[in-house]
Amino acid sequence: MAQLIIPSADGAQHDFLALGALVTRLNPGIVPFSEADSYALHVSGGEYNVAANLSSCFGMNTAIAGAMVDNPIGKRIENAVRRQGVSAYYRRFAFDGVRGPNMAIVWSDQGQGVRAPVVFYNRANEAAARLAPGSFDWEEMFGPPSAPNIRWFHSGGIFSALSAGTAELVIEGMRAAKKAGAVTSFDLNYRAKLWAAASEPPLGADEAERAAQKTLRRIAENVDVLVGNEEDLQKGLGLKGPDAASKDKLDPSSFFSMIDVVIRDFPNIKAVATTLREVHSTNRHSWGALLWLDGKSYASPVCELDVYDRVGGGDGFAAGLIYGLLRGKSPEESLRLGWSHGALLTTTPGDTTMASLDQVEAFADGGSARIQR
Repeated sequence: MAQLIIPSADGAQHDFLALGALVTRLNPGIVPFSEADSYALHVSGGEYNVAANLSSCFGMNTAIAGAMVDNPIGKRIENAVRRQGVSAYYRRFAFDGVRGPNMAIVWSDQGQGVRAPVVFYNRANEAAARLAPGSFDWEEMFGPPSAPNIRWFHSGGIFSALSAGTAELVIEGMRAAKKAGAVTSFDLNYRAKLWAAASEPPLGADEAERAAQKTLRRIAENVDVLVGNEEDLQKGLGLKGPDAASKDKLDPSSFFSMIDVVIRDFPNIKAVATTLREVHSTNRHSWGALLWLDGKSYASPVCELDVYDRVGGGDGFAAGLIYGLLRGKSPEESLRLGWSHGALLTTTPGDTTMASLDQVEAFADGGSARIQR
């Protein structure tokens, strides 16, 4: 079985590069959309969030490759990316003043108590969906295998679902990363609505799922580290497994039972990780995480979360896990850092971290919420 090999930091320009769409998330807080008069704006993106977390909390040198529209909303997003300390490789698009192209909007409230959060999108004429093979000079970005610029390359299922071009771009980027000796990771993040809407012509749910599986399986052939739960593995990759809807959400056995199926179809994959979440109410969750790495299985503790804003918790987990692996920490330590950081991220507003490394390490080591003086 192939082992996960972490590239050296010596001479690398970036520890981590994400490929994905940058979006604005408009959040009315706990007020339902139909009654809201104001919204908080968070700059987000499933792939970007990991880069921002690694930079802001963990002090790593990170970058994002994505689309940028030259209008005031684009400028707002650029400013936020810069404040997070994330370097940017943008493919720029001119705005026509009326129709776009646009930076996408995700509408997502926080819910409250028995009222679940609501998420919907406006991704019409999204600039990121225009990205395709050839949009970036991967050779220049990654550098030669003898002197690689980037240690870890990451993308995800949300970006891949935007268009046929974005999926092919992910494959192109993954292959370039492998050639340069970087670790590759992919968060399946299967979103049925996105895959159905992006199809040309639009497909029904079953047809869209089959089309998504065909694409995601091609991507997975180039991946070292896969992030996804049982439902992602089944719906996104078409793998057989237990009924994800009926199982105990905190039971690790069904996830680990799927690993043999994953490795049978994708022997290139060296690690698979996921979060565990039992939702008791919008604001009360049980939280855990799992990791299979180099043939061994690891489970985090389970903690009870008082959730302020759940969006981005999975990206927070991925960032902590990747940080641990890049720093050469043990699988157990890396998993606990991801679990801890994902938990802390849900205690603050927005999609990216407001936690400090000291807080993450303290909670990962068994710390409590006692006042810090």
